[in-house]
Amino acid sequence: MDTQPHGGRFDGVYGVLAGLEVIRSLNDHHVETEAAIEVIVWTNEEGCRFAPAMVASGVYAGLFELDYALGCTDETGVTMGAELERIGYAGDRPCGEHALGALFEAHIEQGPILEQADDTIGVVTGAQGTRWYTVSITGQDAHAGSTPMAGRRDAVVAAAALIESVDHIARERSPQAVGTVGALTVSPNSQNTIAGHVELRVDMRHPDAQMMTEMDAVLRDSAATIAEARNVVINVDDIWYKPPVVFDTDCIASVREAAATLGYSHQDIVSGAGHDACQVCSVAPTAMIFVPCAGGLSHNEAESAKPEHLEAGCNVLLNAMVERSGVAES
Repeated sequence: MDTQPHGGRFDGVYGVLAGLEVIRSLNDHHVETEAAIEVIVWTNEEGCRFAPAMVASGVYAGLFELDYALGCTDETGVTMGAELERIGYAGDRPCGEHALGALFEAHIEQGPILEQADDTIGVVTGAQGTRWYTVSITGQDAHAGSTPMAGRRDAVVAAAALIESVDHIARERSPQAVGTVGALTVSPNSQNTIAGHVELRVDMRHPDAQMMTEMDAVLRDSAATIAEARNVVINVDDIWYKPPVVFDTDCIASVREAAATLGYSHQDIVSGAGHDACQVCSVAPTAMIFVPCAGGLSHNEAESAKPEHLEAGCNVLLNAMVERSGVAES
């Protein structure tokens, strides 16, 4: 349920295994903490099949209603609630009743910054804001051979201009801004018919909320300009907006201190991707630990990370969590 079409072996999975390794290490060394240490596996973090992303942690944090999350549908109309029932993962415990004293999440960076700097640990201070859109473009189906170029209402040509605009908006505000069109549906999708309708999905991100607002305005202005120039109708609809987040200063300090104590090279870093920690931070102190991944590559089957970096991330996670939870007196 929760991966990308060409997802790799480390995105998300590493964080779960790192948490389990922390508990196993504590048990192996008979260490009892004052506060319980638990591992959480959140449902539907990616939002690839059931949009939006991070919906389960969002329900826990009170950002989404439970009925809304269970009613999210995939492209075939199947709801997330029905699929959870089908695979035996539907629970009966009220969401959010289990309070957290703090949350630490380990993850591969999914970008090239740590690898390029030859740093082992990223001390994550927060995450970029994310805005998802569905953009629908309506022109007119027409014959590809007998319709003059001057009279066409070609939705694909308008979509191409909008895709270029998304790229331009982000590049003008780089390196912090990013913009992506990752999904495109063309109708009627026939080689000899001018397409009368295109739907595309846009993802735009920036760590500054004011800049996110500016990018949104520029996108909408660009859509209006393209619609007029190409004689089409363009609707820009918000799917989801996650404002930029800042993690808890004490939890960040625990991660930074653990990395320094263990002798790992490290740097502060802002996450370009969204994570469940970005939802939970609204109701509990939160921080994240990044480790490098090869070439910064993620959401790809070639995703990879060095064993020594994965081990280092686990060690930092263990030390930060024990520092936060305290060791019980024997």
